[in-house]
Amino acid sequence: MIRRQLGREPRGLVRVAFRCPFGAPAVLEQESYLADGEPFPTTYHLSCPHAVRRISALEDGGAVSRYEQLVDTDPQLAASYRDGARRQRALRRPAAVMRDGGASLALGIGGTSREGAVKCLHAHLAFGLAQPGYTLGDRVAAEAAPLFPDEECCCA
Repeated sequence: MIRRQLGREPRGLVRVAFRCPFGAPAVLEQESYLADGEPFPTTYHLSCPHAVRRISALEDGGAVSRYEQLVDTDPQLAASYRDGARRQRALRRPAAVMRDGGASLALGIGGTSREGAVKCLHAHLAFGLAQPGYTLGDRVAAEAAPLFPDEECCCA
């Protein structure tokens, strides 16, 4: 099912971190580095096609810039963003081979290096689903609702 969701073989898959209401994989946890040492900076990857489309529509409408502005002006969202980045770095693990010398271990959610950069709402939503209590992810989820179809799984 994961192969079908992604349209390719999964790379660096650790486990399914969150399932949709129908029991299908929705968020995948990834290794910090692939076997060849290539960094994989997205710890949690959104795999549910319905949720991916909902978030893509937000991004297409300029929501990444809007969320960056919110992180810059909303103290609660800024605190959640900083805490999420800290938690993200704590989840990252070194590997025997790291092409970047371990540099990606210090990146935030979605591989961001600049403080306040949102970059990818898919990654923030995936982080929020896998790590409950992440306010920025919760806000993205609320804005994109419904994340999952009402009647049946989109992967059935």
